[in-house]
Amino acid sequence: MGGPRLLRRGGRHPRRRRVRHPEEREQAGSQDAELTGAAMRWTLPNILTLARICLTPVIALLPFIQGYWPKVIAFVIFLVAAFSDVIDGYLARRHNQISELGQLLDPIADKLLLFATLIPIFWLTRHPTILVDYRIPWWGSFPVWVALLLVGREVLMTAFRFFAKRRGVVIPAVGAGKLKAVVQNVFIGATLFWFAWKDALATHPFAGWFRNFWDQFHGAVVALTLAGAILLTVYSLGVYLYRYRQLLK
Repeated sequence: MGGPRLLRRGGRHPRRRRVRHPEEREQAGSQDAELTGAAMRWTLPNILTLARICLTPVIALLPFIQGYWPKVIAFVIFLVAAFSDVIDGYLARRHNQISELGQLLDPIADKLLLFATLIPIFWLTRHPTILVDYRIPWWGSFPVWVALLLVGREVLMTAFRFFAKRRGVVIPAVGAGKLKAVVQNVFIGATLFWFAWKDALATHPFAGWFRNFWDQFHGAVVALTLAGAILLTVYSLGVYLYRYRQLLK
């Protein structure tokens, strides 16, 4: 009692913990939350989604430029954008980086990409020139009712998902919806390349078995994937509405 206090090795007194005031703890917690929120906003998946949104006007404008190279570039950019949609979702799930911002931006990016590609497809197939005929084999011009169907389905599903979320129900993608997206993207990519192929033939005309084969094969891919996209658009919408029909009551 009253003797000298024992010192730690090195002759230092034991350090006392600083007790934080409740207001300081609350402020520190809010700062940590802000930093975490900022980090979740600028994750790689969200950056890829934003990049996809920024690329959509480029894809929409390039096919209107004369020549085949702009259309080839539009085709390549579309492939990059389509694959980035798969990659950002995989990265978000793999690294636990799913955020509210990503859930908001991803469907917006998908819709913008669809609209950006349907605009040149609709216009070019309905306005063939003297040198280049962009019309789709077996279909001719891109039908107005098909454009309304594809766009209307996306708008309706977005509204339905928002309505379901307000009622506490999250509607995930079903197999039919995923297959529809794949077939639809194949159609869009094949059509953009079809435009480039037609421009290339107008610039560098040639004949032979390869041209005849590719015309038949490529044209069949474009026509069949368009038919498949239409059927899957209607079918997948029916699957969603039937599976979540209780929400409509």
